[in-house]
Amino acid sequence: MLLTISTDHRPATDLGYLLHKNPSAHHRAELGFGRAHVVYPEASNERCTAAVVVDVDPVGLVRRRAPRGHDFSLGQYVNDRPYATSSFMSVALGKVFSTAMAGRSKERPELVEQAIALEVSLPVTPCRGGEDVAHRLFEPLGYEVTAQAIPLDPRFPQWGDSQYVDLTLTATVTLKGLLEHLVVLLPVLDDDKHYWVGPDEIDKLLRRGGDWLSRHPERELITRRYLRHDRRLTREALGRLMEEDLEDPDEAETRYDAREHAVERPIHLNERRLEAVLRAVRASGARRVLDLGCGEGKLIGELLRVRGIEQVVGVDVSSRMLDVAAQRLHLDTMAPSQRARVDLLHGSLTYRDARLVGFDAAAVAEVIEHLDPSRLGSFERAVFAHARPSTVIVTTPNIEYNVRFESLPAGALRHRDHRFEWTRAELANWCAQITTRHGYTVALSGIGPEDATVGPPTQMAVFSR
Repeated sequence: MLLTISTDHRPATDLGYLLHKNPSAHHRAELGFGRAHVVYPEASNERCTAAVVVDVDPVGLVRRRAPRGHDFSLGQYVNDRPYATSSFMSVALGKVFSTAMAGRSKERPELVEQAIALEVSLPVTPCRGGEDVAHRLFEPLGYEVTAQAIPLDPRFPQWGDSQYVDLTLTATVTLKGLLEHLVVLLPVLDDDKHYWVGPDEIDKLLRRGGDWLSRHPERELITRRYLRHDRRLTREALGRLMEEDLEDPDEAETRYDAREHAVERPIHLNERRLEAVLRAVRASGARRVLDLGCGEGKLIGELLRVRGIEQVVGVDVSSRMLDVAAQRLHLDTMAPSQRARVDLLHGSLTYRDARLVGFDAAAVAEVIEHLDPSRLGSFERAVFAHARPSTVIVTTPNIEYNVRFESLPAGALRHRDHRFEWTRAELANWCAQITTRHGYTVALSGIGPEDATVGPPTQMAVFSR
């Protein structure tokens, strides 16, 4: 079975330092079921690829297995295990890249926590449930997924497709994060672990799942398959995953919002952001507008007052905030002609949604910083590649300005739920990548008082196509 990891990060040969495997050497590791090899088909400053080849000995597996009555069959010897990327590969990755998975790099320590462009190729991967399962598992983690079903026999197309896919994953992610995702999700794709599962597998799952599994929309599917459908173990694992989420997330969000508003209130930043977004919408000439991450609906209320706007649709992942928005906008008593102009949708900004296609403009005000960096790729594809409004208006904090907020502790982000806050250079770099990939142009500006040293408190990017 084969798996390759490639990068065009410069210099690309940094991949060897991160993996703790010299590109000029052939690395071998003995496993309980065979042998793993790590080689580099290419290793230059422009591109580097590490290939993991696992030789599984199906005969040896059967010979080491304790006899179980009449459990002898040809299927024990003739099967897909030597060829299909399954839980055997998961074990092999944990063995050959253990230091990389621990997040250590003696030669390049500064790269361990840096997200770099990575591509993973798995030419023959069992995927029970079809290609859609691969998308559901990896896209929420920020991967661009290409999954091509492999036919049973190309000479007989009427036979249909096999349960295997040719899978390619691309993302800008830390190498440690990539390996953790693969080690957990490869057995989930296959849904057929080769070893016995006990209570210690729960600890392994939660340790490797880190802080991403509890927020993954398919966490139940992942947990159930990883633990081989053992109901008791699955219930225990899901219970432990949810222990950290005992506090009502909506109530916590409201409290954190209040703290952020208190920090920014002296310079009236919330009002200035609202005015800046409205000006950008008006300038675009949009008639149908999306408010992505609409929260309590303040922007929607202002958009409904703009002459020429025929429809406003608010989208939020929180049902409670949509209820608050409906009350704030008085949807239940709104005049029928006005009510026909507005709609509120429950949805995630990291999933492609056909309901969001065909709009003239989309406002994404103070939203992206609430997404995990690993999910920005999914957000980008959902908005810029799939929905593709003519204008996209994004606002986000400028972390450089935080030193000017006297009430904000040193080193703290403005909101407890912020996963990151960008410098002006970081936002500009992200915008440049979007314009290159999706055919938009972008205009960057600031919102709020401009500081000669650290810039404005809020950054705004207006994308147009």
